Amino acid sequence: MQVNHGFPAERGMAFAAQFAGVYLNFNPEDAASRSRKLAAFLAEGMDPQMGWDGYGQMAAVAIQPYDIEASDAHNAVISVAFQTGPRRLMLSVPVYYSGDEGGGRFAVAGRPAVLPAPAPAEVPQLAPPEIDEAAAADLKPQLEGFFTDYASGAAGLQRYVAAGKSLPSFAGTFTFAGLKEIVVPVGGATREIQAVVKWAVPNGEVPPTPDTTDPAAVGGQLEQAYRLTVEKQGDKWFVADIRGAGRVVG
Repeated sequence: MQVNHGFPAERGMAFAAQFAGVYLNFNPEDAASRSRKLAAFLAEGMDPQMGWDGYGQMAAVAIQPYDIEASDAHNAVISVAFQTGPRRLMLSVPVYYSGDEGGGRFAVAGRPAVLPAPAPAEVPQLAPPEIDEAAAADLKPQLEGFFTDYASGAAGLQRYVAAGKSLPSFAGTFTFAGLKEIVVPVGGATREIQAVVKWAVPNGEVPPTPDTTDPAAVGGQLEQAYRLTVEKQGDKWFVADIRGAGRVVG
Protein backbone atom coordinates (compact mmCIF):
# COMPACT_ATOMS: atom_id res chain seq x y z
CA MET A 1 0.00 0.00 0.00
CA GLN A 2 1.30 3.45 -0.90
CA VAL A 3 1.72 6.40 1.51
CA ASN A 4 -1.76 7.87 1.98
CA HIS A 5 -0.87 11.57 2.64
CA GLY A 6 -3.68 11.80 5.17
CA PHE A 7 -6.26 10.26 2.82
CA PRO A 8 -8.45 7.84 4.88
CA ALA A 9 -7.25 4.67 3.19
CA GLU A 10 -9.41 2.05 4.87
CA ARG A 11 -12.69 3.90 4.35
CA GLY A 12 -11.72 4.94 0.82
CA MET A 13 -10.90 1.37 -0.17
CA ALA A 14 -14.22 0.13 1.23
CA PHE A 15 -16.02 2.82 -0.80
CA ALA A 16 -14.18 1.85 -4.00
CA ALA A 17 -14.92 -1.86 -3.50
CA GLN A 18 -18.63 -1.16 -3.00
CA PHE A 19 -18.65 1.00 -6.14
CA ALA A 20 -16.90 -1.80 -8.07
CA GLY A 21 -19.63 -4.23 -7.08
CA VAL A 22 -22.15 -2.05 -8.94
CA TYR A 23 -19.94 -0.86 -11.81
CA LEU A 24 -18.60 -4.29 -12.83
CA ASN A 25 -22.00 -6.02 -13.00
CA PHE A 26 -24.29 -5.03 -15.85
CA ASN A 27 -26.76 -6.32 -18.40
CA PRO A 28 -29.34 -4.49 -20.57
CA GLU A 29 -32.29 -5.62 -18.44
CA ASP A 30 -30.75 -4.00 -15.36
CA ALA A 31 -29.49 -0.78 -16.96
CA ALA A 32 -31.89 1.59 -15.20
CA SER A 33 -31.34 -0.01 -11.79
CA ARG A 34 -27.55 0.07 -12.26
CA SER A 35 -27.69 3.78 -13.12
CA ARG A 36 -29.66 4.53 -9.95
CA LYS A 37 -27.20 2.55 -7.84
CA LEU A 38 -24.16 4.24 -9.42
CA ALA A 39 -25.58 7.66 -8.58
CA ALA A 40 -24.76 7.03 -4.93
CA PHE A 41 -21.05 6.99 -5.81
CA LEU A 42 -20.53 9.50 -8.62
CA ALA A 43 -19.36 13.09 -8.53
CA GLU A 44 -21.87 15.59 -9.90
CA GLY A 45 -22.07 15.75 -13.69
CA MET A 46 -20.59 12.32 -14.39
CA ASP A 47 -22.09 9.91 -16.92
CA PRO A 48 -24.77 7.94 -15.01
CA GLN A 49 -23.73 4.71 -16.78
CA MET A 50 -19.98 5.43 -16.50
CA GLY A 51 -19.20 4.83 -20.15
CA TRP A 52 -21.29 1.68 -20.70
CA ASP A 53 -23.30 1.82 -23.93
CA GLY A 54 -26.15 -0.36 -22.63
CA TYR A 55 -25.24 -3.51 -24.58
CA GLY A 56 -23.60 -6.75 -23.53
CA GLN A 57 -23.21 -8.04 -20.01
CA MET A 58 -20.55 -8.64 -17.38
CA ALA A 59 -20.53 -10.31 -13.99
CA ALA A 60 -17.85 -9.86 -11.34
CA VAL A 61 -17.35 -11.69 -8.04
CA ALA A 62 -14.73 -11.91 -5.28
CA ILE A 63 -14.44 -8.10 -5.24
CA GLN A 64 -11.85 -6.95 -2.68
CA PRO A 65 -9.88 -3.73 -1.97
CA TYR A 66 -6.29 -4.25 -3.09
CA ASP A 67 -4.15 -1.10 -2.99
CA ILE A 68 -4.24 2.69 -2.78
CA GLU A 69 -2.06 5.46 -4.18
CA ALA A 70 -2.95 8.86 -2.70
CA SER A 71 -1.57 12.04 -4.25
CA ASP A 72 -2.77 14.25 -1.36
CA ALA A 73 -5.30 14.22 1.48
CA HIS A 74 -8.23 14.49 -0.97
CA ASN A 75 -7.32 12.45 -4.05
CA ALA A 76 -6.39 8.81 -4.50
CA VAL A 77 -6.44 6.06 -7.09
CA ILE A 78 -7.69 2.89 -5.46
CA SER A 79 -7.19 -0.60 -6.90
CA VAL A 80 -9.82 -3.30 -6.44
CA ALA A 81 -9.27 -6.98 -7.28
CA PHE A 82 -12.11 -9.01 -8.81
CA GLN A 83 -12.91 -12.18 -10.71
CA THR A 84 -14.92 -12.39 -13.92
CA GLY A 85 -15.27 -15.79 -15.54
CA PRO A 86 -11.86 -17.50 -15.35
CA ARG A 87 -9.94 -14.22 -15.16
CA ARG A 88 -8.62 -12.36 -12.13
CA LEU A 89 -8.42 -8.63 -12.90
CA MET A 90 -7.97 -5.23 -11.23
CA LEU A 91 -10.14 -2.13 -11.34
CA SER A 92 -8.46 1.25 -10.83
CA VAL A 93 -10.88 3.84 -9.36
CA PRO A 94 -10.14 7.61 -9.00
CA VAL A 95 -11.67 8.67 -5.67
CA TYR A 96 -12.07 12.13 -4.13
CA TYR A 97 -12.41 12.69 -0.37
CA SER A 98 -14.06 15.88 0.90
CA GLY A 99 -12.15 15.96 4.18
CA ASP A 100 -13.64 16.15 7.64
CA GLU A 101 -14.67 19.75 7.04
CA GLY A 102 -16.69 18.59 4.03
CA GLY A 103 -18.55 15.89 5.93
CA GLY A 104 -16.04 13.08 5.35
CA ARG A 105 -17.63 12.07 2.05
CA PHE A 106 -16.25 10.21 -0.97
CA ALA A 107 -17.02 10.36 -4.69
CA VAL A 108 -15.79 8.59 -7.79
CA ALA A 109 -14.10 11.47 -9.58
CA GLY A 110 -13.07 9.96 -12.92
CA ARG A 111 -13.48 6.98 -15.23
CA PRO A 112 -12.25 3.64 -13.81
CA ALA A 113 -9.83 1.41 -15.68
CA VAL A 114 -9.66 -2.39 -15.81
CA LEU A 115 -6.12 -3.78 -15.66
CA PRO A 116 -4.59 -7.27 -15.62
CA ALA A 117 -3.98 -8.62 -12.14
CA PRO A 118 -0.42 -9.49 -11.13
CA ALA A 119 0.63 -13.02 -12.01
CA PRO A 120 1.02 -15.52 -9.14
CA ALA A 121 4.30 -15.25 -7.28
CA GLU A 122 7.08 -17.69 -8.12
CA VAL A 123 7.44 -19.80 -4.98
CA PRO A 124 10.89 -21.33 -4.44
CA GLN A 125 10.96 -24.96 -3.41
CA LEU A 126 11.92 -25.78 0.15
CA ALA A 127 14.61 -28.32 0.90
CA PRO A 128 12.83 -31.49 2.06
CA PRO A 129 13.38 -32.38 5.74
CA GLU A 130 15.11 -35.54 6.87
CA ILE A 131 12.24 -38.00 7.24
CA ASP A 132 11.68 -40.40 10.15
CA GLU A 133 9.98 -43.34 8.46
CA ALA A 134 9.64 -45.36 11.67
CA ALA A 135 7.84 -42.54 13.48
CA ALA A 136 5.59 -42.03 10.46
CA ALA A 137 4.61 -45.70 10.56
CA ASP A 138 3.80 -45.42 14.28
CA LEU A 139 1.82 -42.21 13.74
CA LYS A 140 -0.28 -43.40 10.80
CA PRO A 141 -2.87 -45.47 12.72
CA GLN A 142 -3.07 -42.84 15.47
CA LEU A 143 -3.68 -40.05 12.94
CA GLU A 144 -6.28 -42.10 11.07
CA GLY A 145 -8.19 -42.56 14.32
CA PHE A 146 -7.68 -38.92 15.26
CA PHE A 147 -8.96 -37.54 11.94
CA THR A 148 -11.93 -39.94 11.94
CA ASP A 149 -13.13 -38.61 15.28
CA TYR A 150 -11.95 -35.05 14.51
CA ALA A 151 -14.37 -35.08 11.56
CA SER A 152 -17.31 -36.72 13.30
CA GLY A 153 -16.99 -35.10 16.71
CA ALA A 154 -17.08 -38.48 18.40
CA ALA A 155 -16.43 -38.59 22.13
CA GLY A 156 -13.43 -40.82 21.44
CA LEU A 157 -11.43 -37.91 19.99
CA GLN A 158 -9.81 -37.22 23.36
CA ARG A 159 -8.02 -40.59 23.36
CA TYR A 160 -5.86 -39.31 20.47
CA VAL A 161 -5.17 -35.92 22.08
CA ALA A 162 -2.17 -35.22 24.31
CA ALA A 163 -2.75 -35.15 28.05
CA GLY A 164 -3.82 -31.73 29.27
CA LYS A 165 -4.95 -30.62 25.78
CA SER A 166 -8.42 -30.26 24.28
CA LEU A 167 -9.27 -29.80 20.60
CA PRO A 168 -12.58 -28.87 18.91
CA SER A 169 -13.92 -30.99 16.04
CA PHE A 170 -15.87 -30.60 12.78
CA ALA A 171 -18.87 -32.31 14.42
CA GLY A 172 -19.93 -34.01 11.20
CA THR A 173 -19.23 -31.28 8.65
CA PHE A 174 -16.91 -33.70 6.83
CA THR A 175 -16.19 -37.43 6.95
CA PHE A 176 -12.61 -38.71 7.06
CA ALA A 177 -11.84 -40.47 3.76
CA GLY A 178 -8.14 -41.21 4.08
CA LEU A 179 -4.67 -40.06 4.99
CA LYS A 180 -2.81 -39.39 1.76
CA GLU A 181 0.56 -38.35 3.14
CA ILE A 182 2.46 -37.83 6.38
CA VAL A 183 5.72 -35.88 6.61
CA VAL A 184 7.49 -36.60 9.89
CA PRO A 185 10.91 -34.99 10.37
CA VAL A 186 13.44 -36.53 12.73
CA GLY A 187 13.40 -35.14 16.24
CA GLY A 188 12.53 -35.78 19.83
CA ALA A 189 9.39 -36.59 21.74
CA THR A 190 7.62 -33.44 20.47
CA ARG A 191 7.55 -32.79 16.70
CA GLU A 192 5.92 -30.59 14.07
CA ILE A 193 4.58 -32.86 11.33
CA GLN A 194 2.46 -32.34 8.24
CA ALA A 195 -0.40 -34.45 6.95
CA VAL A 196 -2.47 -34.39 3.77
CA VAL A 197 -6.01 -35.52 4.57
CA LYS A 198 -8.83 -36.54 2.25
CA TRP A 199 -12.25 -35.38 3.45
CA ALA A 200 -15.52 -36.75 2.08
CA VAL A 201 -17.70 -33.77 1.21
CA PRO A 202 -21.45 -34.33 1.67
CA ASN A 203 -23.73 -33.84 -1.32
CA GLY A 204 -26.46 -32.05 0.63
CA GLU A 205 -29.73 -33.37 1.99
CA VAL A 206 -30.88 -35.35 -1.06
CA PRO A 207 -29.33 -38.86 -1.23
CA PRO A 208 -27.96 -39.82 -4.67
CA THR A 209 -29.59 -42.55 -6.71
CA PRO A 210 -27.33 -45.54 -7.49
CA ASP A 211 -27.12 -44.73 -11.21
CA THR A 212 -26.77 -40.94 -10.99
CA THR A 213 -24.31 -39.27 -13.38
CA ASP A 214 -24.68 -35.75 -12.00
CA PRO A 215 -21.42 -34.81 -10.18
CA ALA A 216 -23.33 -32.37 -7.95
CA ALA A 217 -25.61 -35.16 -6.74
CA VAL A 218 -22.91 -37.38 -5.25
CA GLY A 219 -20.46 -36.80 -2.44
CA GLY A 220 -16.96 -35.70 -3.39
CA GLN A 221 -13.53 -35.60 -1.79
CA LEU A 222 -11.34 -32.67 -0.85
CA GLU A 223 -7.62 -32.90 0.00
CA GLN A 224 -6.29 -30.51 2.64
CA ALA A 225 -2.95 -30.10 4.38
CA TYR A 226 -2.43 -29.74 8.12
CA ARG A 227 0.46 -29.04 10.47
CA LEU A 228 0.24 -30.91 13.73
CA THR A 229 2.23 -30.82 16.94
CA VAL A 230 2.52 -34.39 18.18
CA GLU A 231 3.91 -35.65 21.47
CA LYS A 232 5.09 -39.13 22.33
CA GLN A 233 3.76 -40.24 25.69
CA GLY A 234 4.84 -43.72 26.64
CA ASP A 235 4.90 -45.77 23.45
CA LYS A 236 2.21 -43.80 21.57
CA TRP A 237 1.96 -40.49 19.77
CA PHE A 238 -0.76 -37.97 20.61
CA VAL A 239 -1.90 -34.75 18.93
CA ALA A 240 -1.27 -31.57 20.93
CA ASP A 241 -2.28 -29.01 18.30
CA ILE A 242 -3.55 -28.77 14.70
CA ARG A 243 -3.29 -25.86 12.24
CA GLY A 244 -3.20 -25.20 8.53
CA ALA A 245 0.02 -26.48 6.96
CA GLY A 246 1.10 -23.33 5.12
CA ARG A 247 3.50 -24.28 2.32
CA VAL A 248 2.77 -27.26 0.09
CA VAL A 249 3.46 -30.63 1.66
CA GLY A 250 5.72 -32.98 -0.26
